[in-house]
Amino acid sequence: MSERFPHYIEFRHVYKTFDRPVLADSNFHVRPGETVAIIGRSGVGKSVSLGLIMGFLRPDQGRIIVSHQDVTDFSEGEMRNIRKKVTMVFQSGALFDSLTVAENILFSLELRDDYDEANKEDVVRGLLGMVDLEDYAEAYPTDLSTGYKRAVAIARAIAAQPECVLYDEPTTMVDPIMSDHLGNLMLRLKQQLRLTSIVVTHDLDLMYKVADRVVVLHQGQVIYFGPVAGLEECPHPHVREFLINQTVG
Repeated sequence: MSERFPHYIEFRHVYKTFDRPVLADSNFHVRPGETVAIIGRSGVGKSVSLGLIMGFLRPDQGRIIVSHQDVTDFSEGEMRNIRKKVTMVFQSGALFDSLTVAENILFSLELRDDYDEANKEDVVRGLLGMVDLEDYAEAYPTDLSTGYKRAVAIARAIAAQPECVLYDEPTTMVDPIMSDHLGNLMLRLKQQLRLTSIVVTHDLDLMYKVADRVVVLHQGQVIYFGPVAGLEECPHPHVREFLINQTVG
């Protein structure tokens, strides 16, 4: 851990504009081993924040800290090293349709320096067991529901033994039972593997289940950053409105 950068991830006065300002003077941080949720309406900069952390996007102003390092000016080669520590579970799952579930996970395993060909089947089986998908090893992604694809994507992500996982809307477009299953899975991984994580979500039930702290974005600005338990006491009118609308919706 760097004394200059004690937080695992940090946004320092981050600005990002496309055709309009998407992030404006955004500040928040994620401590090692904790889960932070980023919530807010569509278009407020949630997924853009993940893109900045992964180095897919660059801030217009401000500094991005990832894995205790200032990555703002990192080259693509330097960011590839960061992506060995920080992985992302995309909304789509981003699985290879031509590979079975087991082969998708194996693909991630083979990127590891300590990968041992001899025990690959045991490792894949263990990862499938961790996400309750033992019976789906030979299935193809096209055979799976959206929720099961997300579970496979999570297994593939943790196969690479990351320090941090970024989840982009993990429970969008899945039924309530699968949503609850994915939330329980994420909570279990947090407890068992001590992973640092960020969860971008509209799902308040998921936020309450897995997050330690929460960032609320509105018009590109952080209007609340603090413990999940304190969110309902936040007096900001847009926080109140968001909580009411999501609960009613």
